[in-house]
Amino acid sequence: MAGQSPFLVLAEYERRSLAHVVGLPEQLDAPGLWRGIAYRVGSRRLASGFGEVVEILTLPALTPVPGTQPWMLGVANVRGTLLPVVDLKQFLEGERTVLHEGQRVLVVRQPGGDVAVTIDELYGQRSFMDGDAADPAEAGELSAGRYAHFIERAFRLDGQLWGQFSLDRLARTPEFRQAAA
Repeated sequence: MAGQSPFLVLAEYERRSLAHVVGLPEQLDAPGLWRGIAYRVGSRRLASGFGEVVEILTLPALTPVPGTQPWMLGVANVRGTLLPVVDLKQFLEGERTVLHEGQRVLVVRQPGGDVAVTIDELYGQRSFMDGDAADPAEAGELSAGRYAHFIERAFRLDGQLWGQFSLDRLARTPEFRQAAA
């Protein structure tokens, strides 16, 4: 490779590197495997599909909006776009999230524009197999109350119960879309 242009050297490195790629994790698809972004809201461990989460951000500066539901924290200017920010725990449980430095929000696509929802803790990517499915009694305790409308199924992984939470269904819920008090 001595005497070759830097472009040709890099192209050769890329060619050799790609020759040994088995498959990137996001390209691997196994029967019975479901993968998503895992997080905690209140005491519940939840996961939502990659296609439902547009972005993960630290809580941006908020401007309160008068005349809205208590769970509507306000709007934030994110790269020039106004983004409504919702306290997901308060919407689902009626109890306000204790906001802290480093608080994370999940940005969710919804008709008419994106919306951000607060989470208590971010766990990152998780993979679940159909064999990890929790029995209906366990799933029932996870999906009690308003969670029942949004938890599609439950998994038991490493001794923890996880709910597959549909952010898409949440974003289409009429009550969620009507933040005016």
